[in-house]
Amino acid sequence: MVRSPARLSDDAPHLLVVDDDQRIRDLLSRYLVDHGYRVTTAASAAEARKQRDGMAFDLLVLDVMMPGESGFELAKSIRKESEVPILMLTARTEAEDRIAGLELGADDYIPKPFDPRELLLRINNVLKRAIAPEAQAIEMVHFGEFQFHLARGELSRGGKPVRITDRECDMLRVLAARAGETVPRQDLATPGAAASERAVDVQVNRLRRKIERNPTDPAFLRTVRGIGYRLVATP
Repeated sequence: MVRSPARLSDDAPHLLVVDDDQRIRDLLSRYLVDHGYRVTTAASAAEARKQRDGMAFDLLVLDVMMPGESGFELAKSIRKESEVPILMLTARTEAEDRIAGLELGADDYIPKPFDPRELLLRINNVLKRAIAPEAQAIEMVHFGEFQFHLARGELSRGGKPVRITDRECDMLRVLAARAGETVPRQDLATPGAAASERAVDVQVNRLRRKIERNPTDPAFLRTVRGIGYRLVATP
């Protein structure tokens, strides 16, 4: 099934959504087309293979728990021949399953039930990374009076060092590398940690007290309600 209205340009990114649940396929197809993507859907791994034989895709959204060949097995097979970005979509939320999917070569992993807005943001972010793989790595990010050196993990204010914990440093690295983008809480969490996404909120509040003039009304480390955080860099 292809749902790509004429208003979409031929160079709009083309996504393949693979899920055995027709309701989810239809929901994602409508939502993603409405946000500028061309979308093809498949109900199984076998159908997805047939679609890929005839068309090129910019990103694959694969459900893990499908009858017959699973999304994990399909992703492993695809990775032997292609570097096309893969986002895993599944009801399996255990850390081991997320790690297994990423080890197979998936670029991101989102659990069901999900907010379509978060899926859209993750697709956007994966495609940005895939489109410009040769982009020069960011070394320094500035926000207000602060500078953060990604490789050294050093935060400074007006040239003077600011002490941060290892966890704060790890979080700043992720945020700074994707400055201006919304970073989901899950991407900032410690893998496998209990209640890790809630712990992220606590760590963000501590970090804000070090870099914000008014932590209750942050100018740089902003909350994106229901999704995560965004670091606003300055020239």
